[in-house]
Amino acid sequence: MVRTHLVRKRDQIHYRRRVPEPLQGIIGKKEIWRSLGTDSPTVAKRRALRVAAQIEHEFEIARSRVGLIVDPIMLEAFTEPVPLASTPAIIETEASTGITLGDLYDAYMDDPTRDWSPTTRMAYQTTKRLVVAILGADTPARSITRSQCRDMIEVLRWQPRNASKLFPKLSPVEIAERAKAEGRTDLINAANINTYLNKLGGVLNWAVKEEMLERNPAQGLRVPDPTARRDKRLPFSTRQLQTIFSAPLYTGCRDDGHGYATPGPERPRNARFWIPLLSMFGGLRLNEACQLDVADIRRVEDVDCFVITERSEDDLTDKRLKTASSERVVPIHATLTDLGFVDFVRQRKRAGETKLFAEVGMGATGYRSTTFSAWFRRFVVKAGANSPKTCFHSFRHGFRDALREARIDRDIALILGGWAAGSGSVSVSDAYGSGYRITTLKEAIDRISYSGLDLSHLRE
Repeated sequence: MVRTHLVRKRDQIHYRRRVPEPLQGIIGKKEIWRSLGTDSPTVAKRRALRVAAQIEHEFEIARSRVGLIVDPIMLEAFTEPVPLASTPAIIETEASTGITLGDLYDAYMDDPTRDWSPTTRMAYQTTKRLVVAILGADTPARSITRSQCRDMIEVLRWQPRNASKLFPKLSPVEIAERAKAEGRTDLINAANINTYLNKLGGVLNWAVKEEMLERNPAQGLRVPDPTARRDKRLPFSTRQLQTIFSAPLYTGCRDDGHGYATPGPERPRNARFWIPLLSMFGGLRLNEACQLDVADIRRVEDVDCFVITERSEDDLTDKRLKTASSERVVPIHATLTDLGFVDFVRQRKRAGETKLFAEVGMGATGYRSTTFSAWFRRFVVKAGANSPKTCFHSFRHGFRDALREARIDRDIALILGGWAAGSGSVSVSDAYGSGYRITTLKEAIDRISYSGLDLSHLRE
């Protein structure tokens, strides 16, 4: 911007030119500012050429008045340009040309170089519906201003939860106006709004890289989140854990179908029984547990382990991990072995099963965790263990606290849980060596316990 003399001021781009010292007296100023009448860098650069020529013409006239050497060509007055064609000229503004917001989103979603997971694609589609409904699908993407993006945030701030179900015939703008008038308090939270802004920013940044846009008008926009990250989800309390593992599913139920919450003689040992325990004592994320292959339970250095990976022996591609650090080897906790988990795996293997929990079907989002998560929400309610800010992921929070209580080294804790170290805590030395021995990880994970929790009734 400095080299081209372009300066952004009050959402408009100006051309700024320093007046040569010999001419400052006759021109009466040290700098010349000219508004280019646009906030688009592309338009500004084109218009700057004409403004620059006009200013050079004025400088040449000033030179002639003080007796300096001048260029006769530069003294010639501007004349009307010769038409480039015999047909009438069609003048279009930059805002009326170029790719529309709807087409820009379609191009981004169809980009073959992006590896879309079903959940990620759904998240972008949800954001697209909102953004396009607010800003307009036919709006030229280059015409979108930062002010419009801020107006969009105001609309998002007044969206009730499940707005599309509550007001199926209203647009987001109309919903926001109605929510304001009614003084509704059941609104989406700051985290949801920032997720939408993050997804929109991803689309606009991609467009800048692809040279479809010159800038991202939503760059850095977000709303303050009053809820601390660690308070968004809480670990299960000891009372909740005892209630969960004292439910009929674990003490005796009618069946593992619809009768899982009704007391009875059956003690089923399958996905519903094991998956919560795997997260509690192994730190597995819900989808990591749901998608396990039988072959993912194997002996490594004479230790029974979970091998958390996207790879499958039969070349299936139905497994997904959250991050690169999610791929890991986790020794099986002694409590799981005592409860018969390794024997359960052997039974599945003898039965010729590929998936450890084949009864957990694939959800609409492409993740097996989707269906199990819906069931678990109903389960904790029927068990009487439901509480605000707790969900299946609370097992992971409890696992992290258990690692702390056991005084497990932080590096080992991060490895066991598949957590990436924060960028500020990574040093060059982290790249050296081959990591911890499995026996070291086994010794660490076996130290995990949950004070006050009695699971003796689960042993066969």
